[in-house]
Amino acid sequence: MKPEPDYLSTNKSLWNQRTQVHVKSDFYDIPGFLNGKKVLNEPELQLLGDITGKKIMHLQCHFGQDSIELARMGGSVTGIDLSDEAIREARALNEKAGTSVQFICCDLYDTPVELHETFDMVFSSYGTIAWLPDLDKWASVIAKCLKPGGEFVFAEFHPVVWMFDDDFNKVGYNYFNTGPILENSEGTYTDRNAEIHSPYYCWNHSLSETLQSLIDNGLNIMHFREYDYSPYNVFRHSYEPEPGKFRIVHMENKIPMMFTLNAIKPE
Repeated sequence: MKPEPDYLSTNKSLWNQRTQVHVKSDFYDIPGFLNGKKVLNEPELQLLGDITGKKIMHLQCHFGQDSIELARMGGSVTGIDLSDEAIREARALNEKAGTSVQFICCDLYDTPVELHETFDMVFSSYGTIAWLPDLDKWASVIAKCLKPGGEFVFAEFHPVVWMFDDDFNKVGYNYFNTGPILENSEGTYTDRNAEIHSPYYCWNHSLSETLQSLIDNGLNIMHFREYDYSPYNVFRHSYEPEPGKFRIVHMENKIPMMFTLNAIKPE
């Protein structure tokens, strides 16, 4: 088996560039967010429930909007991200928002080394695991960072979405993880014309790989649900049949576009 490429520095460079575009975008709407605009979606909110007083770790937090909203909801939150630019912006946003989220820049797989503590909840959402080569190591981090009885709450784009080319005209990629996929980013999902021209590595992960990695690391899956829409307008040729629900025009509601799950670490 070929060794994994040096994906960390490559992907970190991409996300550092993306962050500078994202913080200025209407997509993330920082002025609206600072004025109280909500950023979490109903599917993950249903799983999160009342988090008042809970100690929460947010994996792959980008520049911190979701982490800060979790803090506004009453959680004691620590956000982790690979991008030092994202963490810098997250800390600045945290100060402006008047919240007390702790933000740490590190490789996700190094989280247990960076944080010698456990949490009531681990949270992760949308566009995260595609950047990770090894889901067994991912699930191991989650299990190590949870207290006994703690829960993992996860919302993610469905792996079927990543099988298609960008225009959703043909199947261009394997559903299963066959190794790293090297791509070139032209722009970003908030601005396809942004001056970003950067390579990156990603991986496709099937549902079975995702679920089994959690099971193999001792977590009990309590909820799993698939949805026929994306909560974000990040794919080409999309339309909005209902507020906050985006589908691909020629796919309509015929493919799954996201899923949610939660899993408990046994007492």
